Amino acid sequence: MWTILWNNRIQVAAVILFAVGFVTLLLHRNLIKKVIGLNIMDTAAYLFLTSIGYIQGRLSPVITEADTAAEHYVNPLPAGLVLTGIVVSVSVTAVMLALTIRIYRRYHTLNLDEIYRYVHDEMEGEK
Repeated sequence: MWTILWNNRIQVAAVILFAVGFVTLLLHRNLIKKVIGLNIMDTAAYLFLTSIGYIQGRLSPVITEADTAAEHYVNPLPAGLVLTGIVVSVSVTAVMLALTIRIYRRYHTLNLDEIYRYVHDEMEGEK
């Protein structure tokens, strides 16, 4: 069992990172900590995809010689997916942080419990 874990240590690290991000996302009430947890989860997914896509002993998929056999090169698809995911993740993080700033300016807190209470009080005041 230990040899299996050691041989797949990068995937194990990705799963542990994902779990850390998920726990951070679920248990913390601060919005900034939730954004950080989501970013940790994204990073873990990228690490996992990259580790799955790498095959030891193969070359990068840039053909410079006469050797065009596909079995000598790694698959470029995981790297493309990771790159696309990073771009999307940066965009989503920017939107989340912009919304967090707007929420802070309105409620003067980033604690979700207090924000829920303020929203509930506003709803009660409108009735």
